[in-house]
Amino acid sequence: MTFPILADVAVSLADFQRDPMEVIREGFEEAVLVLEDDQPAFYAVPPAQYLAMLELVDDLHLAELVCHRCGEPAVTVDIDCLIDEAANTGI
Repeated sequence: MTFPILADVAVSLADFQRDPMEVIREGFEEAVLVLEDDQPAFYAVPPAQYLAMLELVDDLHLAELVCHRCGEPAVTVDIDCLIDEAANTGI
């Protein structure tokens, strides 16, 4: 059976269990594919990369929202008036 390898580093589950932090370090702070019986089991993703992935997903969601609202009528707003209204309402 073939499968795509979506990481530059792959390691066996046994090696990962032996020293997970060393595996992450050897992966140069990138995702590491963990294999069990020569099949993909999971990807180990360092925190900085995981955060970047979450931000990308959020950006894609916002882009989708913008595209969805693209045809809606525009409303002209005066930022100074909004600031004054917020100050007057205690927001």
